[in-house]
Amino acid sequence: MQYADWWKRPILDSIYMYREQLQKLKHKYPSQLKNETSQLRLERLEKRLTQLEQELQKSFLMNPYVLYQFQLSLTRFQQKFTKWYDQLQRQPIAQIQQNEDTSAEGNAEDQAETLSAVPIGQHRLPPLPYSYDALEPYIDEKTMHLHHDIHHKKYVEDLNIAEREMQKARQTGNFSLIKHWEREAAFNGAGHYLHTIFWYVMSPKGGGKPRGELYEQIKHDFGTFSQFKKHFSSAAEKVEGGGWAILVWSPRAHRLEILQAEKHQNLSQWDVIPLLALDVWEHAYYLKYNNNRKKYIENWWNIVRWKEVEKRYHTAKHVLWKPF
Repeated sequence: MQYADWWKRPILDSIYMYREQLQKLKHKYPSQLKNETSQLRLERLEKRLTQLEQELQKSFLMNPYVLYQFQLSLTRFQQKFTKWYDQLQRQPIAQIQQNEDTSAEGNAEDQAETLSAVPIGQHRLPPLPYSYDALEPYIDEKTMHLHHDIHHKKYVEDLNIAEREMQKARQTGNFSLIKHWEREAAFNGAGHYLHTIFWYVMSPKGGGKPRGELYEQIKHDFGTFSQFKKHFSSAAEKVEGGGWAILVWSPRAHRLEILQAEKHQNLSQWDVIPLLALDVWEHAYYLKYNNNRKKYIENWWNIVRWKEVEKRYHTAKHVLWKPF
């Protein structure tokens, strides 16, 4: 690809990502895909990706309108992909690869593919579990494109580079740059993992309060849900510079805690499991809210997907260390 075609790369990467997801789903849901309707929709999705790739290769000039049209096409594709995938999951499953307890309590993000180790330097950008405009009016479509397709994607790419460079250092015995690559892995790895949580703990049908055990644990550890919400919002608002507010389960303390993280990895705490994460880097809200971080945080509560947070809690609570 020539330098003049730099603008095509993010679009091509998205096309390749969706194509890879379709291939994985073919292997995960062979029984469901015997259904003629599901198979036909799969073929249409594959055909549309091929058309988009061909149209992109024929485009020689980049201007805002052309770029917008391709982004719009990808958004529409994602909406169709998400709808098809949801229908696929609702069909009767002939064989479950994971046991029922794991499936019931596992994260929504894990249901899209079988669990396997990520090879060194091969992390992938996860697709959004909803369309880019689904969280409006609280988070706008343009911000979601920028946040997911550029910022998160960059964390994934740089994490992969750092992992491959550290692997090279082990193979050659040359650790002269290990300090640099460890820092890169820490920053970009934390950025990748926290963003992956962030996308999945939001939903256009979110808001309200958690239920069941998580709600009771919040009341036990923070007094009331209102006190928890004020504490979390204040922690998010007071993060210095870019960073996060994170609700975590502490296996050592046997309770929930609220932490801040500057950047992605600084001034936080080890030996905890994140359950709910709010990104307060400016790129997460500035296009819509300018410098009004507080308003962004207030509106964000309307799209919290408590069902996903509850699933993470149900899994995390089983991790218990001897308390000290």
